[in-house]
Amino acid sequence: MLLLFIVIACKKEKKTIEAAAEMQKFVIELAAYAKSIDPDFVIIPQNGEALAYLEANPDLEFATNYLNAIDGIGVEEIFYNGALSMDDYRLAMLREIVSSKTIMVSEYIDNASNLDDAVARNQNEGFLCFPRNANNYSYEYIPSNPTAENAANIQDLSQAKNYLYLISNSQYTTKQSMIDAIAATNFDLVILDLFFEEEPFSAAEIDQLKTKANGGQRMVIAYMSIGSAENYRYYWQDDWRLHNPDWLKKKYDGYKDEIWVQYWNSAWKNIIYGNDASYVKKILDANFDGVYLDNVEAYYFLYHRR
Repeated sequence: MLLLFIVIACKKEKKTIEAAAEMQKFVIELAAYAKSIDPDFVIIPQNGEALAYLEANPDLEFATNYLNAIDGIGVEEIFYNGALSMDDYRLAMLREIVSSKTIMVSEYIDNASNLDDAVARNQNEGFLCFPRNANNYSYEYIPSNPTAENAANIQDLSQAKNYLYLISNSQYTTKQSMIDAIAATNFDLVILDLFFEEEPFSAAEIDQLKTKANGGQRMVIAYMSIGSAENYRYYWQDDWRLHNPDWLKKKYDGYKDEIWVQYWNSAWKNIIYGNDASYVKKILDANFDGVYLDNVEAYYFLYHRR
């Protein structure tokens, strides 16, 4: 029996390594396509920090082709997951990466008295920090003031001192009311969904967001999941369900509207990038400055969770 468990574990590990290589390839190809249209387009994968290394193994060398394709890394809960809960494993990787890539950390804080500590811990590491609490767990609200607020023009990701992560539009009845609320802030960078309800933001609307209230220029980045399919997106077809098509691979625990995908499948790649009807092209057409790639850690969850 022990031998069987060892064999199964080895097979899972082999599949995970292969899947990690496919995710690295996916991001590299996506970035190449986007930058062929806009050379300054910014690529920021969220989580999956281990992809910065060969075989997604921080004991090995950097995966230089992957790192060269991206501009930063977004992560969630490094120092705080409600209360202070340091993730030393991921922190060690980020400390190795921060000298060459911008690190953006969204911390979840259940006590407002810990906000300053969360921000300070990230700033001491050279990371940007977006603190949120239970009321803003799903990125619905705009905090009252950015950390390290400034009037500088932000033309490169490395120049940002703070950011706003606002991918829910639940607090707004119209696109324009959401645009006005964001435009009234001084965040250096805004992460925003391409869509308000089912209607994409236009280039003219995104351009309204590119100037901070204090007159400085800022960057606007589009959120997009590439490791999971979401059943409320424009690309979803009525007859789709788990395993139909077969690349809709696995239930996403805790997210009933999402399914983990075999992202190396050509059908999924065609949805995401490489053609005029693709998701990335829609983001480019809307004049976003870059894309924030969620669920890149699908390479792990496809094989290590039930």
